[in-house]
Amino acid sequence: MFSKSKINDPAPGSSDSPSSAPTSAAPASPAPAPKSNEFKASAPKAKPPASILSSDLHVTGNMKTTGDIQVEGTVEGDIRAHLLTIGETATIKGEVIADDVVINGRIVGRVRGLKVRLTSTARVEGDIIHKTIAIESGAHFEGSVQRQDDPLNPGAKSAPAKANPAS
Repeated sequence: MFSKSKINDPAPGSSDSPSSAPTSAAPASPAPAPKSNEFKASAPKAKPPASILSSDLHVTGNMKTTGDIQVEGTVEGDIRAHLLTIGETATIKGEVIADDVVINGRIVGRVRGLKVRLTSTARVEGDIIHKTIAIESGAHFEGSVQRQDDPLNPGAKSAPAKANPAS
């Protein structure tokens, strides 16, 4: 209702007749509807900010989200997210699965990610299954590294896929 009067305000400035105001209001009503649909279509694409688990927080249990998580505290359990950032003060004891994993802290357990990055302060004790990986100088890593086309799928294995075409 307020938007219609705002839409009508510019039109009455150019014309004093009431017939112009309803005419401009009628076409304006259908026009904002598609625009609002466009905004609604783009609204799910807009990501909320990452959930941050502070350094004094200790979580026991599994976490799963389609969003982003930044961990600064301690987690004993598995974590699944879109983007997972492990802070320098963080310790994760469990499996980590995410599209993007940035490790600045400590993980004891398996890491699965499309893109995995170990910064110079990272400490990982466990296997890393990835599509792409980056390990900065100074990172500490004990375990095996395996590349897979689909590392997020625990059943996917790259070796048999390569062996079948060769057969």
